[in-house]
Amino acid sequence: MLKQFLTLFEDAKKQQKPTYSYELATAALLSEIVNADNQVTEDERKAYQHQLKKHVDIDDDALALLLEEGNETSENAIDVVQFTKVVNAHCGSEEKANIIRSLWAIAYADSTLAPLEESTIRQIADLLYVPHSQFIKTKLDVKDGQTDV
Repeated sequence: MLKQFLTLFEDAKKQQKPTYSYELATAALLSEIVNADNQVTEDERKAYQHQLKKHVDIDDDALALLLEEGNETSENAIDVVQFTKVVNAHCGSEEKANIIRSLWAIAYADSTLAPLEESTIRQIADLLYVPHSQFIKTKLDVKDGQTDV
């Protein structure tokens, strides 16, 4: 009986957390910013698409599906840790900084920065082990238009 209980416990543990691809994890992180202030604008949607395209190498049809799946995955997630773990496993510091830059680009797409957007980007940057100086630099680059947004 104990063996059956342990088997049941192991099976439940295996089914607990889904694994995400790098592409889906990135799409979900970017989607977090689109939806952070509960005011989704067309400019933010366009920026989401543009920024995601920078991080994944897929055709337009696949990109459209990934945008939808990323948004749905983000909405159903309890937190962003599951996504940042995937990104940490697949990316170096430069690519992580580029993801933070993309988050800022989406946040500034509607010409306003909501406090919740900045807070969410800060949380993601911390979980991606992006230094505070890089967090600020990427913000200023995007804000000042020094990078391709």
